[in-house]
Amino acid sequence: MAVSIKSEREIELMREAGRRLAIVHHELGQAIKPGISTWEIDQMGERLIRDFDCIPSFLNYHGFPASICVSVNDEVVHGIPKKTRILQEGDIVSLDAGLIYKGYHSDAARTHGVGNIDEEAKRLIDVTKQSFFEGIRYARQGCHLYDISNAIDAYVTANGYGIVRDLVGHGIGTGLHEDPQIPNFRQKRKGIKLSKGMTLAIEPMINQGRYDVVWLKDDWTVVTEDGTLSAHYENTVLITEGEAEILSI
Repeated sequence: MAVSIKSEREIELMREAGRRLAIVHHELGQAIKPGISTWEIDQMGERLIRDFDCIPSFLNYHGFPASICVSVNDEVVHGIPKKTRILQEGDIVSLDAGLIYKGYHSDAARTHGVGNIDEEAKRLIDVTKQSFFEGIRYARQGCHLYDISNAIDAYVTANGYGIVRDLVGHGIGTGLHEDPQIPNFRQKRKGIKLSKGMTLAIEPMINQGRYDVVWLKDDWTVVTEDGTLSAHYENTVLITEGEAEILSI
């Protein structure tokens, strides 16, 4: 496994990529409301990314037909935007977006409530987000990769939710998906030792029920097998000697 160590110039480019992506996510989050279609969200996201002189990472990536993955309720990830998919009051929606700035990727995801959502949906979103922050406490030089995985697992399991096992986080840089893979569930091994200059996309995907997922016939959309809600939270982070630097927030 070859995990790239970024130079200071590369880190600056990834910082800027992350800064721009954070603004895209903020603007998209402000647009979430009952009555908007997932297609409109995608169109807005692509326009914002291109207005920043960036390229959407996801558009045509292995054939994916959109710039923003828009996943609603029991959809875990990779939801394909559609004009006919209209967000309703009480839904939750996960937006996964990535962009390329001067050859370098940034990748981040957020889950939003649509209008007023029930307390259980709010709790799922909150636990998913906090699990990311529990994990990155160990995203620092000298720790091991699976320290991140184990911390996420400990927090999520204590809260009674299922951690998706078929999809994981990843390294990131000039490629959208680089080594290493980063599970969000407990591992028996330690994994590689983390070093200053590594850049990782850490992304807990948490189900209200069991961890099992299935792929729909479009070969992209992943849904919970038991039909329960799912939430997703992701950021691109830089490993330093101290606390991880979050590049996409």
